[in-house]
Amino acid sequence: MTPTVSIQHLFKSYGDKAVLNDISLDVFPGQIIGYIGPNGAGKSTTVKILTGLIPDFEGSVTINGLDLREHPLEIKRMIGYIPENAEIYDVLTPMEYLQFIGRLYDLSADTVRERAEQMLAAFGLKDVLDQRMDTFSKGMKQKVLITSGLLHNPSLIVLDEPLSGLDANAVIVMKEIMSRLAREGKTLFYCSHMMDVVEKVSDRIMLINRGRIIADGAFEELRKNSGDSLEKIFAQLTGETNLEGEADKFVNAFES
Repeated sequence: MTPTVSIQHLFKSYGDKAVLNDISLDVFPGQIIGYIGPNGAGKSTTVKILTGLIPDFEGSVTINGLDLREHPLEIKRMIGYIPENAEIYDVLTPMEYLQFIGRLYDLSADTVRERAEQMLAAFGLKDVLDQRMDTFSKGMKQKVLITSGLLHNPSLIVLDEPLSGLDANAVIVMKEIMSRLAREGKTLFYCSHMMDVVEKVSDRIMLINRGRIIADGAFEELRKNSGDSLEKIFAQLTGETNLEGEADKFVNAFES
């Protein structure tokens, strides 16, 4: 089977600081990859390279068999990107914004309206399709952002903290959406600090630390050697094993 994503010997530095240090991985259709790591580990840089936001890197990246350097625009059309925070044109209505996004992917206005109505209805936004988004909460805007990233039916979906701001019901819906997209053969590259969600939805978990992948496998495989929960695995493999002690220090500050 041809991998959806193939990264080979990826390096990226900012000045003298190495952010990615020889990252190699293959991700296949139908997989949900949980890509986790501490702040500064290299997660966001990996995502920005994958989505074409950082064109300057060493190594090779191919998406659906196409070289990212040689076919950047063609590859971007295959990718759905859902970031944690993004500027959204909130003077527009959700439908106006999604029509704008649809035009970027050569979708007809009728196709956009049909998909948008159905997708936003799943998030409980059917009644506000034609209201300006400057009055929307963060969670409502996030639902529109998620819809915009999936509107063109991409084969690779890159999610960077996509559940930020969502209410509990919307989180449940989004988790089910992710599972169903994977069953349809989509590839999902999921970055998050929400370990309980990563643990439940991911087929395969990759832990990056200091620019290197230090663990790669299904949750059950990782649990055999490192702990009962993904949080404990994360703490042990990143060398942060005294987190309860750090919490004690914080709270004890009130006693000084």
